[in-house]
Amino acid sequence: MKTILIIITFLFTFNVSAQDPILQKDHKALEAVATKITKTYDDQLGLDGKQFILFEKKVEEFLIKEENIHRQFVGEEKLNMLYKLRKAETLEIRNVLTQPQFDLYKRIKPQLQPIAMINSTDDTDHK
Repeated sequence: MKTILIIITFLFTFNVSAQDPILQKDHKALEAVATKITKTYDDQLGLDGKQFILFEKKVEEFLIKEENIHRQFVGEEKLNMLYKLRKAETLEIRNVLTQPQFDLYKRIKPQLQPIAMINSTDDTDHK
C-alpha cells in the first residue's frame, strides 16, 4: 500500500512540475500575437463577437503548435511541418467562418500569415 501511495505521489508531482512557468509566459505573449492577428483578419472579414473569440482561440492554439515546431525542427522538415500545420489551421478555421468569409480568408491568409522560408544554400553547394 505504501508503494502505491509513493507512486501516485510521484506521478502527481511529475504532472505539476510539467507546468513550466516559462512556457506559460510564452503563451501570454502568443495570446497577444493571436489578438493582433485576429484584429487584422477582422478588418477584412467582419467577424461578429462570437466569431472573433473563436477565431482568436484557434489562432492562439496554432501559434503554440507553431512555436513547438520552430523549437523541434529545422530546414525542409520544419517547412513541411509548418505547411501541414497551416492546412490543419485552415480546416479548423472553416468551422468558425461563413462561406464568403472563408473564401476571403483563404485568399488573404498567405499575405497575413506567410509560412517561414528556409535558406536554399546547403553544404552541397559549397564544393
